[in-house]
Amino acid sequence: MSFYQNVAKVGTKFFSLKTLLKYGFNWSPMYRRTTAKVVEVSDDISFVKIRIPYSYKNRNYANTIFGGSMFAAVDPIPMVQLVNLLDENYIVWDRSAEIKFKRPAKEALFAQFTYSEEEIASIKQQVREQNEINIEKITYLTNADQSQTFCEVKKVIYIADKAFYKEKIAKRATKK
Repeated sequence: MSFYQNVAKVGTKFFSLKTLLKYGFNWSPMYRRTTAKVVEVSDDISFVKIRIPYSYKNRNYANTIFGGSMFAAVDPIPMVQLVNLLDENYIVWDRSAEIKFKRPAKEALFAQFTYSEEEIASIKQQVREQNEINIEKITYLTNADQSQTFCEVKKVIYIADKAFYKEKIAKRATKK
């Protein structure tokens, strides 16, 4: 169990998961360096919103928001959110990511991450049937009113039944 998982396990005895997710990201040194902030989390954590300010801390050579800051701000949210929406019977890993820059950003950017109840039910059903799956989540970095898209991040997330995954890893280890 990672340091952050241990903090979450202990923290949920005192705070809601919503509060832990928001402040856990915002106070985490790795996430703070992206310059982004989690600004909103729904009670059931199925919705998360972040803001990346236009700041001297994240400007690149062209005086626009550094692409690395954009990607790093988006990168951990879908996986961590999904880990917490599913239960401990699932393994969740980032598999791959792709970023497409649409236009230079010289203003604050926002991104929203959503998992619907139907999507979670579908993931659970597919894992029951197939033991492991990959899903694709696309996140758009936009201006405040969502009228312009500056960046698109596509993430592929791997989800497996925990027992199946452990068996798969054990078989792989015995083949070596």
